[in-house]
Amino acid sequence: MRIEKRLECKIIGRVQMVMFRDFARRKARALGLFGSVQNLPDGSVLLIAEGKEEKLKRLLVFLREGSLLSRVDNIDISFDEATGEFSKFDIIYN
Repeated sequence: MRIEKRLECKIIGRVQMVMFRDFARRKARALGLFGSVQNLPDGSVLLIAEGKEEKLKRLLVFLREGSLLSRVDNIDISFDEATGEFSKFDIIYN
């Protein structure tokens, strides 16, 4: 698979302690994306994903909906060229 784009987003809302990282990892893996997701000290979540642009946009739809217990208030989004640095999609535990 040729990796085309990189999505970096900061998800803001009630997204920690509600299984959001696990939710994001499952959705990203199901779409065949590579990257990572981690909690940030300010209570938000940082997600970096690489793959085909249409799959990244589908992931964004899932992220906006959030996990069952989460509440997504806002997502700061940026797209760039992929770096190819990831070999799978993982949760980073701080």
